[in-house]
Amino acid sequence: MGLTAAAKLRGSGQRRKRVLTACGLVLAGALLAGCNALLNAGSVGPNAAIVGTDLTAGPEEHARIVAAYGGIYHNDKLEQTVARIVGRIVAASDQPDQPYRITILNAPAINAFALPGGYLYVTRGLLTLANDSSEVAAVLAHEMAHVTADHAIQRQNKARNAVIVSRVVTDVLDGDSGGQLALASSQRSLASFSRQQELEADAMGVKTIGRAGYDPFAAARFLATMAQFANYRVAAGPTLEKAPDFLASHPSTPERVDFAARAARQFGAPGIGDRDRDRYLAGIDGVIFGDDPSQGYVRDRTFIHPSLGVGFSVPDGFVIDNTSDAVLATGADGTALRFDAVALVKGADLGQYLASGWVNGLDESTIKRFSVNGMPAASASASAKGWEFRIAIVQAESGATYRFIFANEDATKGLAAATSTTVSSFRMLDQRALASLRPLSIKIVKARPGSTVDSLAAQMQGVDRPRELFRALNDLSANAEIPAGMRVKIVAD
Repeated sequence: MGLTAAAKLRGSGQRRKRVLTACGLVLAGALLAGCNALLNAGSVGPNAAIVGTDLTAGPEEHARIVAAYGGIYHNDKLEQTVARIVGRIVAASDQPDQPYRITILNAPAINAFALPGGYLYVTRGLLTLANDSSEVAAVLAHEMAHVTADHAIQRQNKARNAVIVSRVVTDVLDGDSGGQLALASSQRSLASFSRQQELEADAMGVKTIGRAGYDPFAAARFLATMAQFANYRVAAGPTLEKAPDFLASHPSTPERVDFAARAARQFGAPGIGDRDRDRYLAGIDGVIFGDDPSQGYVRDRTFIHPSLGVGFSVPDGFVIDNTSDAVLATGADGTALRFDAVALVKGADLGQYLASGWVNGLDESTIKRFSVNGMPAASASASAKGWEFRIAIVQAESGATYRFIFANEDATKGLAAATSTTVSSFRMLDQRALASLRPLSIKIVKARPGSTVDSLAAQMQGVDRPRELFRALNDLSANAEIPAGMRVKIVAD
């Protein structure tokens, strides 16, 4: 996507969010789960590292969290790296006998959080953003502090109260999507930690990693790194997050960074403590970056799902977001797309399915039957609640059926063109094409004499604005000097 398109997206952020909401309003019933949930969603693997014994709470919530974040990420080297860090900070904590179960979630989101009973979670996205063991220790010690200070229990009680309120309000606001969205936002706000709880956890976390011999300034440093990465994402235009990230509930405010730095100075001046950088980078070498191939992933303007063997491309200027419920995309003119799957019997009349009542405001006279790359398809237009929609259904030879829903406030040429271009690009991928596909992953490379930010960023593959991403991943300033032999992260296939 070019800079011009990105600028237009930034200028139409509110409209974009409204359009994506409208894509949901067109449906008379709930949409079926999208591409991330098509395969083994919610499977719980055995690889979560356990420090200690006798966990007393959280199994049901654990399963829900694992399902929501794409399952558990299986990588022996990474698990050993995280377990080593956890063991070190647990031994230095105020409650060294408290058992913890550490789960690495298979999600690109930058997040970490805790549940009562010693359940700690960190996403592979956060682990690939961190640059050394001390930064991961700072994040996990912060979450451990929420557990030992009973913050998680307090938050759970507030969330439970919010659910009780929501049940009452839902009965009154039946069918009111706006009310439901506001209610969801209210619940999320109620479930957040308070400012005082965050600062208390910051202080306890810094104290713990300092006692463990790690660099106590890692907390302030990683808060700044996360803010830099957040700025990189914002520059691409507003997006809908797959899952709430760490900065959403742990904002990197100047107050927090300053507070963490002051807490660290109690141990001494910057430069003290162990960062364990090289060993940590070796531990994340090869970890998947971005979407996991088993859930489908995005390359430039193309969505590919290797397990399902399907793919499609969106027009120039569109940005694709592979969420847990569906694949979403938005264009510079405000046109939005939702792509998901629907359960239909093989050979079903797709035009009849469009007219079966699940689309509000459908104009049955617009129903057309056609084929897409040899597969039966049907499309139609609809108008509902101030929005114009174009819906298309395609059924693969296996019987798997896929649904495209496009929306715009007006029946623009862009809406029609995006529908035609995207649907016609839908295709089944042959085995040769699938075999050549490789996921993006973190690669650790050693800088050579004369290496610069630009020369190293040029090695990045399959990502938008590689120079900015390279700087964010490696916590580097624009004009940073990179000494020969320094190990850095790049993204490549």
